[in-house]
Amino acid sequence: MTTADKEKYKCVLPAVASGDEEEEKDYKGPSAAELLEPLFKQSSCSYRIESYWTYEICHGKHIRQYHEEKETGKKTNIQEYYLGNMLRKSPVLDPEQEDKDNEKDSVKEIPTKNIEGQMTPYYPVEMGNGTPCSLRQNLPRSSTVMYVCHPESKHEILSVAEVTTCEYEAVILTPLLCSHPKYRFRSSPVNDIFCQSLPGSPLKPHNLEQLEQQQEMLKMPLRRAKEEETSSAKEEKFSSIHKPVAVGSNQLLTVGTTHISKLTDEQLIKEFLSGSYCFHGGVGWWKYEFCYGKYVHQYHEDKEKGKTTVVVGTWNKAEHTDWAQNNEARAYQLRDDGQKTVKTVSHYYGHGDLCDLTGKPRQVTVKLKCKESDSPHAVTVYMLEPQICLYILGVESPVICKILDTADEYGLLSVPS
Repeated sequence: MTTADKEKYKCVLPAVASGDEEEEKDYKGPSAAELLEPLFKQSSCSYRIESYWTYEICHGKHIRQYHEEKETGKKTNIQEYYLGNMLRKSPVLDPEQEDKDNEKDSVKEIPTKNIEGQMTPYYPVEMGNGTPCSLRQNLPRSSTVMYVCHPESKHEILSVAEVTTCEYEAVILTPLLCSHPKYRFRSSPVNDIFCQSLPGSPLKPHNLEQLEQQQEMLKMPLRRAKEEETSSAKEEKFSSIHKPVAVGSNQLLTVGTTHISKLTDEQLIKEFLSGSYCFHGGVGWWKYEFCYGKYVHQYHEDKEKGKTTVVVGTWNKAEHTDWAQNNEARAYQLRDDGQKTVKTVSHYYGHGDLCDLTGKPRQVTVKLKCKESDSPHAVTVYMLEPQICLYILGVESPVICKILDTADEYGLLSVPS
């Protein structure tokens, strides 16, 4: 190769081997189902703990979603749904299915899924006959468990998602599939080109040397600027918190992050209690919207069909007051110092959309709970359905922490004084 300055180099292009494709064609080892057989025979389970739900996948048996609530001096309450049960005992125990799996491995294309931006091959295991789903005429819940090769994993649950109403997908990372070439993750190879200068030419082209020097010079002021920025940020942080500012004649007002945060919290609390600042949450197909003193909505947004909304409940103060006389609207807890504080507040929202299965309006009990977080906007929203079209909506937020102790006998909240 010759540069614009007539410098000459001999460059060697790497041979790009198609070893993976050859290995796939020549592979005569166990099928994916046979490779996963030890996992199914061990009767082992994998777990994933999220903010409210815990997911349990017992390989070759079932997938379960549950929440445990322990009250002091009372027995543990468990809310659970089976998202699917194994349709057959084991992939290898069924010879007919084994033949199909072997055929699939050798002839058919292996399915892939976009996992964290990479198209990844997986082995699917279908599970059906789960807990009946009231939103789909009591059809059983079902799941696809996708097993993905990961050499350093220990059968962890990467994710669980509700892809459509009461139909789920779970991704399991397992090292067992990695010995099968078709299930290995394929990364795009980066091949280096090696160049050697010929007699009369410098080790590196002159223009390349200049370019590298310019890049290094550009980095220097950026490094200095970053160091100065860090230093000034530290000074500014100190002065903004500790420096008193004169207002009027003799008054002193300390300006700092706490004061600004207090104003922000007060504004958020007022907007939340007026119903203008609503909480959104939920994962999977359905999302939830809660506007205090207004309504609870369940919705799904589709790019083509638009937004589908189900009114789960609407607020009526008189109805809630009646409900609170027969139900616990305010629950307490004892702190370490012996002081009694409000733990949760429960509100009743009725007159939701008509339920096809019961012929009655939907209704929901909203349980408001404190969630400790540095961000006032951090929120957890989840929904349970202990009975058909009778819901419990859990709402946890730092905003609620500020106002729980203002709850009156009916659990109604107000702006703290």
